[in-house]
Amino acid sequence: MKHHATDAHTLTAAYALGALEDDERKDFEAHLQACEACRQEAVEFGATAARLAAAASQAPPAEAKAQVMAAIDGVRQLPPRVPAPAAAPALGGFLRRRALSLALAAGVVAAALGGVAVWQTRNGQDLEQQARQARQQLDAVSAVLAAPDARTVHGRAANGALTTVVASDRQNKAVFTAANLPAPGAGRTYQLWLDHDGTMRPAGLIDHDGTVILAGDPSDAGAVGLTLEPTGGSPRPTTAPLLLMALPA
Repeated sequence: MKHHATDAHTLTAAYALGALEDDERKDFEAHLQACEACRQEAVEFGATAARLAAAASQAPPAEAKAQVMAAIDGVRQLPPRVPAPAAAPALGGFLRRRALSLALAAGVVAAALGGVAVWQTRNGQDLEQQARQARQQLDAVSAVLAAPDARTVHGRAANGALTTVVASDRQNKAVFTAANLPAPGAGRTYQLWLDHDGTMRPAGLIDHDGTVILAGDPSDAGAVGLTLEPTGGSPRPTTAPLLLMALPA
């Protein structure tokens, strides 16, 4: 999908995620030379994407390498991959953006589930379920980040955590990312809230650095809240908010 020059300010997320066509990328990089706001947003989106991957990744088990090496001799070699014919130019932008969520999901799932071939005979169903969940989450998150109308805002919670919210009206979703989030402590968890004209509605849980899709409808919410609650969450806040940050306008 091509964008007109007047849409340049909406391309920061797609640029940070490598989702622009070559000509779009060159035009946008020229735009960045004269637009401080877009330069800052591109950096922020890039940092958010990096935190997404880091939050979802896990170190493989120590014994995975030995088992992989032991299993190599019995693995059937696959034929070489032949690139598929290039899509028609009119579809190039659309397909590249559609492939973005799959590429992000595949990269993060591969990092999170290293050694899947070795472990699937033992825990095949569990791994498939984890892969599906991770892929669904990454698809949802990347769709918000790459949305043409994605908007971002940054904040700092009272406990020092750095927070980012990216919202998209087209997707009707918002993504929350936390970094440097202190451990909540035994029997506690952090809970997210959407502020609807002073009424706080539960929007999900987060107990460590990472990224989540906010539950609920952000379209008529004014702010995102963060509180410390008992494990499992609460129907309404039971502690003073650590963060109450206006949703990006």
